[in-house]
Amino acid sequence: MALIRHVVNGEEFGTAERTGPVFNPATGVQQHEVILGSVSDVETAIAAAKAALPAWRATSLTKRADVMFRLRHLLKERTPELAAIVTSEHGKVLSDAAGEIGRGLENVEFASGLINLLKGEYSQQVSTGIDVHSVKQPVGVVGCITPFNFPVMVPLWMVASAIACGNTVVLKPSEKDPSASVYLARLFLEAGLPAGVLNVVHGDKVAVDTILDSPDVDAVSFVGSTPIAQSIYQRASANGKRVQALGGAKNHMVVLEDADVEAAADAAVSAAYGSAGERCMAVSVLVAVGEIGDPLVAAIERRLGSLVIGDGTHGDSEMGPLITREHRDKVCSYVKGAAAEGATVVVDGSQKSFDNDGFFIGVSLLDNVGTDMRVYTDEIFGPVLSVVRVDTFDEAIALVNANPYGNGVALFTRDGGAARQFEFEIEVGMVGINVPIPVPIGSFSFGGWKNSLFGDAHIYGPESFHFYTRSKVVTSRWPDPVHSKIELAFPGNS
Repeated sequence: MALIRHVVNGEEFGTAERTGPVFNPATGVQQHEVILGSVSDVETAIAAAKAALPAWRATSLTKRADVMFRLRHLLKERTPELAAIVTSEHGKVLSDAAGEIGRGLENVEFASGLINLLKGEYSQQVSTGIDVHSVKQPVGVVGCITPFNFPVMVPLWMVASAIACGNTVVLKPSEKDPSASVYLARLFLEAGLPAGVLNVVHGDKVAVDTILDSPDVDAVSFVGSTPIAQSIYQRASANGKRVQALGGAKNHMVVLEDADVEAAADAAVSAAYGSAGERCMAVSVLVAVGEIGDPLVAAIERRLGSLVIGDGTHGDSEMGPLITREHRDKVCSYVKGAAAEGATVVVDGSQKSFDNDGFFIGVSLLDNVGTDMRVYTDEIFGPVLSVVRVDTFDEAIALVNANPYGNGVALFTRDGGAARQFEFEIEVGMVGINVPIPVPIGSFSFGGWKNSLFGDAHIYGPESFHFYTRSKVVTSRWPDPVHSKIELAFPGNS
């Protein structure tokens, strides 16, 4: 059985003192073992990043950009191979895995513009003979802790920006699907990134805590559940680090009475059940306003019988398994308990049987869900869609705003005035108008409000360049030159 090792200083590293299983979720069969890093392993990776920092931060912007351009080419060329790795360890269908790579690629393309993005400002003659300018410099060694559900996209959202800004990185991916990060590290090296600039360490809480407590780590980026995000923010910031910690979500899709029922049903099915609901931007609550509830629920139910659930490598599969057997069973428990809480179980996916031992579950649709029920209050992270009914548009806005999460929300309507009011009043970080999963394009940034984000900087795009740099302001005064030297050579950038 293959052993997945760390990548430190461009080389495989680590001994198998502690290991964890890596399963194929579609078969339930263990396919790899991954090293669970010790304190010493993580400290070695941090030391490698610290040693590589002076040379990398001094590397010209054009050379950093060259790495990003080459990485973009390699990612596009190797997408099928990388998608297959994702599907084998995460379970999502190949088309979804390829789409994930494409969304990560957007940030690589954005980071390729680092020469423009790292420009400072200049004010001349602020006082007699005195000028002031600002520069953006890297924060130092960055710890990136990423989740299982997007083993390529989220690392690229963090690592590409951090490295483009001149930082060095220790990446700790999920131990459930670690191979994609190892593959990314090799692609970075092939693209010309010097050894030690990006290091990958696998592990569990031991590895995470070592990153959070190390005095040589200057900033931490995290994506995961809200309780862990809050804990990481508190611990890392208490240790003097800059922190962005993105947490969980309970994303609502509000449907007004004037909406196109069929279009809204299509959007709800795609957004709730895509990637088996293991997305922090998945729609888990549909808010039906007024009389649209019955026809909308019926339209969604009609679509669920034709969904093809199966091995992600099969061309006809539309939804794959969940990541682990334990998570599958936990999602089933929510569905089974929904009726006891008073919800109407329209479709019970927990009862669906499959032909193998993979971590599969059917899709579930729950109606008449109350905001005090566990299926509403908890982030289930599975293919379960809860329908909450309200009488008015104002009630819908109040319901969404009362939720402790504020990651994503969508409104389906034909009324431009209602859409504008919704956009203005809703207390959520990412808003879709007739768009069910409003993940911003690469030139914007991703992140929620309230308990979906701890820290003040969103991930990827412009805000990532703010997070991964520090501003330095220089005030200068120079005497008048007494002579000048003629130089006829064309200026270079080496």
